[in-house]
Amino acid sequence: MPKKVALILLNWNTPIHTANCIKSLKQYCNEQLFDIIVADNGSTDGSLALLQNQFPGLVYINNERNLGFAEGNNRALVYSIEKGYTYSLVINTDTLVDEDIVLALSTHLDNYPQAAIVQPAIYWMHDKTRIWNGRGCFNQLSGLIYSEKKCPSPVNGLDSFEIAKWATGCCMLLRNAALINNGLFNKQFYLYYEDVELSFRMRGNGYELHYLPSSKMYHEAGASAKVEKKEGVLSPVIHYYISRNRLWFLRRYGNPVYYPVYIFGGFLYYASLWIYFKLRGRNQKATFLIKGLRDGIFTPNQHIWN
Repeated sequence: MPKKVALILLNWNTPIHTANCIKSLKQYCNEQLFDIIVADNGSTDGSLALLQNQFPGLVYINNERNLGFAEGNNRALVYSIEKGYTYSLVINTDTLVDEDIVLALSTHLDNYPQAAIVQPAIYWMHDKTRIWNGRGCFNQLSGLIYSEKKCPSPVNGLDSFEIAKWATGCCMLLRNAALINNGLFNKQFYLYYEDVELSFRMRGNGYELHYLPSSKMYHEAGASAKVEKKEGVLSPVIHYYISRNRLWFLRRYGNPVYYPVYIFGGFLYYASLWIYFKLRGRNQKATFLIKGLRDGIFTPNQHIWN
């Protein structure tokens, strides 16, 4: 009989972060509850062999190429479902824990069968007093997704939770039965907004999403997307996926009544961003931004939602 939780780490050229994450999980979490599954997304730095040598007792999935966050995690989620785990805990590799979040999150889903996903409070790694991602919110008028940054009150009980609009793929415990009924991450999104899309799909089918502020972890944020080049720290291709996928999300889950607001606000924001990139000489970012907007608008629905 399998353990209750399949804990999924998607590695892509981040062996040090992944190893540190594994060490913290082993130190603070009860391993009787979970198995760690490392899915390697075609790393080119020898990550897979390094991790296998350092942690020989884990489950490893070699995706052989970079499938993106969505499909890379899907391969491990399929394994989790096929092996009979009750829950799948998707965690970014550039995170650390200092408490048993596996126990806290899995106990919460045990107690609330109407919830498909639960997320902890995620704090910044460099400033553990500040929230990086809290309760996921959505402003229907502006079409913006965001998370609340307020720190939880110490008077709240350990099981005090809030209903969220979406949960972040940085750390989300998923009910496998809900995944079977509703599908996995949409692989067409590749990277960014795939967690938001899955969250809205779950909610649309009657499930709740919970935010458990009493449970916490720490995140460096964007370790695999950072590069030190003249274009800046963030990889230029990131702007393609963010701009494209936001438009895809709004095409399906936005309110058509507010489309004029989305268009006007989007034009002001993206025009300003494009000008900023050009003034700073970040021409690749400007190019990827325009390409993302073009594909976000003109990609046929049957391709996105197939």
